[in-house]
Amino acid sequence: MRKSSRPEIPRKAIYRLSVYLRCLLRLKENNIQTVSSEALARAARVKPTQLRKDLAYFGQFGTRGLGYDVEQLSKMISDLLRTTSLQPVILVGVGNLGLALLSYRGFEQEGFEIVAAFDVDLRKRNKQVPQPIYPMEKLPEVLQQRSVKMAILTVPASAAQEVANTLVECGVTGILNFSPIVLHVPDEVIVNDVNLAIELENLSYFIQQ
Repeated sequence: MRKSSRPEIPRKAIYRLSVYLRCLLRLKENNIQTVSSEALARAARVKPTQLRKDLAYFGQFGTRGLGYDVEQLSKMISDLLRTTSLQPVILVGVGNLGLALLSYRGFEQEGFEIVAAFDVDLRKRNKQVPQPIYPMEKLPEVLQQRSVKMAILTVPASAAQEVANTLVECGVTGILNFSPIVLHVPDEVIVNDVNLAIELENLSYFIQQ
């Protein structure tokens, strides 16, 4: 299999693309048509050299002396992140956090749609959320029907690895993990961990400096 000539792109660079996109969307809302690399970097809280390096992974953008076309650059980043159309996502674990995420309507504005949720407790199907809540045994069927490749995991640590294994077996290749455990998955599966306690510990350290 022939390897792509494009250099490997750091995951942090992809994360920063999402930050740049949100800055660009705010500029569009304010009818700003062009922005310099310095101004965009300042809004994203990165150095201009970092901004230009991140964008250079995907080609040459902007005009010297004029800056970036806001509409063009935001579309380019949206295309790269594949958020120009709604991407289906499922959620596993309908506890307090899971319910809060299911009730959040901002995902659709960012290009994602939680199409279904799953839990071992069928009584949670009576909760007032817009998405259907299925028993775990329906997971393979729903994933196949909706062509889902991404999942949000909000189950207890004791169940997280088992659920992750099932998701991978069903073809999920991207997991947003809120469970306080390090998941072991194949190399081709991407896991982004969201551990609020670790983030608070990090803040606690820096505010004391």
